[in-house]
Amino acid sequence: MAYILTHYWSELIQGLGYTLLSSVIALVFSTVIGTMFAIFEVLPNRAMRIIGRIYIEIFRNIPLLVIAMFFYVIIPMYVAKIDGFTAGTIGLTIYTSSFIAETVRAGIQSVDNGQMEGARSNGLTYWQAMRYIVLPQAFKIVIPPLGNQFINLVKNSSVLAFVAGFDLMYQGNSIASLSLDTINSYVVVGLFYLVITLPLSYYMQHLEKRLAN
Repeated sequence: MAYILTHYWSELIQGLGYTLLSSVIALVFSTVIGTMFAIFEVLPNRAMRIIGRIYIEIFRNIPLLVIAMFFYVIIPMYVAKIDGFTAGTIGLTIYTSSFIAETVRAGIQSVDNGQMEGARSNGLTYWQAMRYIVLPQAFKIVIPPLGNQFINLVKNSSVLAFVAGFDLMYQGNSIASLSLDTINSYVVVGLFYLVITLPLSYYMQHLEKRLAN
């Protein structure tokens, strides 16, 4: 293991950087997109509810690798060239957003209907009530499952290895091939993932306890 760390440190750090960058980008955009489609699902407009449900059911039930490969192989063939990192990050964003949408929808529907009605009776528009009254309470409710989704997102970023995304898993595969030390290569990669996911897990637990008080 020490040999892997000393001889391939720069590759591992590069992979860690790409993994973190992809995860942060996907986290931000999947949260925004997921929240938007969650709102679609609870709108009074039936057409918007159908659109939200179709989006969630399609991307939640297609393997992440298939989505990433679609952007890596199909899109460059017919639309525009994009690199593996971009393709993998887009796939990760879309895939994760479908799960976040379902989580946030459940949170919105857990908020008492009287909250929306009270806000509307005080002169707020539907969107103002949703933004300032309902969504803050919904996110507070769904902190635990959202935290799990964020941790899964980091682990799922390993899909970039299949589309030449230069992430940790990609570098691990490369190091294992060059060093012929498969076991230690993947053990080191696993430890690097723990460096990311364990602090995130503890932070989400802390946030959950803080919000519960």
